[in-house]
Amino acid sequence: MPYRTDAQITVELRLLETTDVHGQILPVDYLTNGKDTGAGLARIATLIKQARREAENCLLFDTGDFLQGAPLIDATGQSDSGWTGPHPAIEAMNALAYDAVGLGNHEFNFGVDWLLATLSSAAFPVTCANAIRTPGQTPQHDETLVSQYLIIDRTLRDKVGRMHRLRIGVIGLLPPQITHWDRFHLENRVVSRPIEATARALVPKIRAEGADIVVALAHTGIELQAPFVSEENAALALADVPGIDAILAGHSHLVFPSSDHALIEGVDNERGRLRNVPAVMAGAHGSHLGVLDLTLHKSQEGWTVASSKAEARAVAPERPHPPVVPDPDLCALLEPAHQATSALMQKPLGHNPDGMHTYLSMVRSDPVVQLIARAQRDALYRIVPEETLNDYPVVSAASAFRTGGRGGPAHFTIIPAGPLTLRHASDIYAFPNTLCALILTGRQLWDWLERAAAYFNQVVPGVPDQPLINPFFPGHHFDVIDGLSYEIDLSTPSRYCPDGTRTSHKEHRIVNLRHEAQPIDMEQEFIVATNNFRLHGGAPYASRENIRRVYKSHFPVIEAVKGKLRVMDKAVDAQGAWRFRSLPGTSVVFETGPGLREFPEDINALCLSDLGDTDAGFARFRMEL
Repeated sequence: MPYRTDAQITVELRLLETTDVHGQILPVDYLTNGKDTGAGLARIATLIKQARREAENCLLFDTGDFLQGAPLIDATGQSDSGWTGPHPAIEAMNALAYDAVGLGNHEFNFGVDWLLATLSSAAFPVTCANAIRTPGQTPQHDETLVSQYLIIDRTLRDKVGRMHRLRIGVIGLLPPQITHWDRFHLENRVVSRPIEATARALVPKIRAEGADIVVALAHTGIELQAPFVSEENAALALADVPGIDAILAGHSHLVFPSSDHALIEGVDNERGRLRNVPAVMAGAHGSHLGVLDLTLHKSQEGWTVASSKAEARAVAPERPHPPVVPDPDLCALLEPAHQATSALMQKPLGHNPDGMHTYLSMVRSDPVVQLIARAQRDALYRIVPEETLNDYPVVSAASAFRTGGRGGPAHFTIIPAGPLTLRHASDIYAFPNTLCALILTGRQLWDWLERAAAYFNQVVPGVPDQPLINPFFPGHHFDVIDGLSYEIDLSTPSRYCPDGTRTSHKEHRIVNLRHEAQPIDMEQEFIVATNNFRLHGGAPYASRENIRRVYKSHFPVIEAVKGKLRVMDKAVDAQGAWRFRSLPGTSVVFETGPGLREFPEDINALCLSDLGDTDAGFARFRMEL
């Protein structure tokens, strides 16, 4: 029977999105001994139930990074933890009845076999089109690790009560850099393809197999330049692919629609569209629920999106409103795993003679960073033959992982004086990176530090209160190389952008670079302790895949940190690694956690001026250069 007009057959379809939850399920911060996080999937679960009550036709998706990032899954969810129950993240997502899930890059942090075994208990289908087990001549002929795409059949009610069968194509996509970032796990097992090219090849196939609409579960952020640089954040390029009706984005830990993406060409914050394609992105760590409402019209040509509305619903509205109440059913379901995690995090390690924190890791040589660097170097001396290490000076590159930024004003590491437990080690080292060592020249180390110095804005000498931090450079990418000493000249423009691409500037910000108090020999070779993420070009750093390697392993850096904490007998001395070059009459302003005020001796040591708090809850401080 022919259809009369588009307007006479109208279906409202709601797509719900979570993304980048990173194990933040229960409203508990295990790294601060149980403090309420104010976010998490349990709170989102309350919003999910509410959103489902509001719309009869509703689907729930996740766009990746749900299997790494918090002790509940990084520790308890591992086979050697002593926990014998179901994986907490999978158990939670099964209970919430996800319709489909895409993979993110962090799903591969624990290896392919672990990933597939963990997913085997999922009650929901999983899709990823560009993580490939055996590549074919084209993406249409690839053998992928999980389902290349899905077609979900649903019977939906239209506005006048009639039922209609809708076939929803779902394609998962992630950054192709996974094969670099987790090369230890993926080498000779998984290859990747670019996001946009994969979608262009497969969306016509999905349509040909009967999909009425196509939804992209895209673990990729929104950046204008992405397709021309790295395709890590390629949601805008994906929006150019014909046949995609909606994009559920992620990876960058930002929110869309919001001011996070203001003034980017092709981004319509008011309508929630990317180059006219409906889209949403739900933040990170359980901060938001993405809600994308599609109005679908049916004609003789098929279903089309007539209009849309995008919204990212926050679990913690602006102060003074309290956060959404966590879903009691989900909390009760995960109570056994919670108890196991709490007990595991209290496992004793050693004793800390003095307090440490990362509130000032961006403006001084930091004890926590120094501890990580020296833990890596100590582990190297235990593992690598002594005769190899004796031939070269040994230095170590490290960064702080919890430095505020997008993580919020509480996202800092605080290690009090006194007993040390596993939670302190997990707080200090938040990722499952493995220990590596390679041989670099002094010139290559200089370049490494120049890339790190892109963390800072250029300042004008003699001008007060200039912003210090480049907001596009995550704090955990700011590497320090222990074993060297140097100054950072903020009056000099950066040689690098935050993504590691070269600028036109040829000056050097890193000055007075020394080793053992002597100017560094640019041709001298050093052994550098680092991690697998940096080795393979993670963040703004150059890939070192063709560099001579001293050591490459599956030995987790956190195990080196645990070893260091077990034998700590004195405070970490971080003096002398780096400092800002003096610029008289010049001051900068930076944001950190308000908890810094509990360490007045550190504030006084740097002669910082307290400028109060921002609307987002960060503390603002002035620093004289």
